[in-house]
Amino acid sequence: MLALAEEAVRSGARLDNAAEHLGVSARTLQRWGHTNGGQDQRRGPNTQPANTLSEAERDKLIEIANSPEYRDLSPKQIVPRLADEGVYVASESTLYRVLREQDQMAHRERSRPATTRRPDEHVATGPNQVWVWDISYLPGPVRGTFFYLYLILDVWSRKIVGAKVYAEENSERASQLFVQTCWRLGVDPDGLVLHSDNGSPMKGSTMLATLQWLGVVASFSRPRVSNDNAFAEASFRTLKYRPNYPSQPFASLEAAQAWVERFVQWYNTEHRHSAIRYVTPDQRHYGQEQAILEQRQRVYAAAKARHPERWSRDTRDWTPVVEVRLNPARNEAKAEQAA
Repeated sequence: MLALAEEAVRSGARLDNAAEHLGVSARTLQRWGHTNGGQDQRRGPNTQPANTLSEAERDKLIEIANSPEYRDLSPKQIVPRLADEGVYVASESTLYRVLREQDQMAHRERSRPATTRRPDEHVATGPNQVWVWDISYLPGPVRGTFFYLYLILDVWSRKIVGAKVYAEENSERASQLFVQTCWRLGVDPDGLVLHSDNGSPMKGSTMLATLQWLGVVASFSRPRVSNDNAFAEASFRTLKYRPNYPSQPFASLEAAQAWVERFVQWYNTEHRHSAIRYVTPDQRHYGQEQAILEQRQRVYAAAKARHPERWSRDTRDWTPVVEVRLNPARNEAKAEQAA
């Protein structure tokens, strides 16, 4: 390692960069070079620990763990079962360590190992290309009872395209709302991406059959990963943190639906959304954002011309957001964080 670092430095590299590629600090390389030419001075233990397993004992552990009776079990299951038979060979931690050294801890069951594949990335460059939907609870008149808000959101414009409150939670209601929303907006659902989580209404047979019949591309979150449906979750948070959100439960289904309709009207037509340059979802959805953002750009340019000393850099960026990514790929997510 010292020879490689010295060669890199002679070629013009910095010692810090060379050390980083070698996986050590620059100070470590300097210390090694000043100590006996970098030779390792460690001698290691002179004696074996008293509790070290013999080779015969290690072979016995591996034989037991791979026997037909125990080959599908973890050490936490094997050791107690052996104790029930009056046998003790080693502790769970020792058995884990021996199996790990033999590279036998990957997956010990006959079933396939669990996978955590990320959901597919979907890119929206215009309205009605990618929708997300979810269900949220609204408190009912009786303690412990709820109404269910079904909400569909356009990812590109953030417009709430469908919102309905029902007394029950099932895939039939979800299918009904989706079909009605497409018909009301005049949207051809063929090729439209509809993303949701893994709840039973989302994967019910009626909902899946409807999506397949209409040619919709169904997309689902990973189990127990709410971030995969962050657009819908964020809209629910905005809804429930509104100042006029009722402090008391809704008296009836009609009252809940009336309040949701007022919220949707405000959200789509008045709420300036931070992720789309502070235009309203309706302005973006219906192609009005370009003129609005150009006007803002002119206002800022005129303000800078009047007082250039107040701007050390360029004025605020009012260019439209061209594309929106649902569940961006890992490299795209890192690039967004770096930006």
